[in-house]
Amino acid sequence: MLTTIPNYQIAWEKLPDDYILPDDPVDNINQPALAAALTESLQLSGRLPDTALTCTNYGICATVNGKIVVKAPDWAYIPHITVSREEINRSYTPRLQGEIPAIVMEFLSDTEGSEYSIKQTYPPGKFFFYERILQVLNYAIFDIQTGNLEFYRLNDKKQYELQSANEQNRFWIPEMQLFLGVWRGSRENRNNFWLRWWNEEGNLLLWGNEIVEQERQRVERLAAQLRAAGIEPEL
Repeated sequence: MLTTIPNYQIAWEKLPDDYILPDDPVDNINQPALAAALTESLQLSGRLPDTALTCTNYGICATVNGKIVVKAPDWAYIPHITVSREEINRSYTPRLQGEIPAIVMEFLSDTEGSEYSIKQTYPPGKFFFYERILQVLNYAIFDIQTGNLEFYRLNDKKQYELQSANEQNRFWIPEMQLFLGVWRGSRENRNNFWLRWWNEEGNLLLWGNEIVEQERQRVERLAAQLRAAGIEPEL
């Protein structure tokens, strides 16, 4: 399966079984927690179909001018895969094994600036690879320390265009029918900035601990109402 863009011939081929993937540690202790939180709220809200895939530091591949390119975004959402999970346990090749990711995210944690790299020679930079090779519609770059979120969307010229947030400082993702924004609060003993999802009505997609707390408060309110009516609730 081939795709041709000016100066580039792209083949969507399965990664060879003997290809050695990089085994680098994550850049920052906060990255796995941020990624897990994004996936959890999607799953608990029923917005993660069985054929969808979320991945963290997981290789997404293409063969560019005969050379294999693998990039591992800090988080990505693929709406639909067309093969079994066993076939993509090491890496994922769009078009061959399913759809192009609807969004990829990079969490800033160093000063290298690789998330912004438009390097075109092999191996290409991340920004160039997501924009020109994969043509991912949405690309988010999140600064963990400052809470700054940059959101790029592919325009009609197949180029990334920096988007402006809405009045609530969120970005609409049509492919997911969700808003993405920054929220500050506590989870897993980390009190800082997080990326969160909001639905079309502006309701926050909750994490598991928030759902438990919400239910606890509901039970307490019901118990108080029963006691006010002279009935001792059985808890």
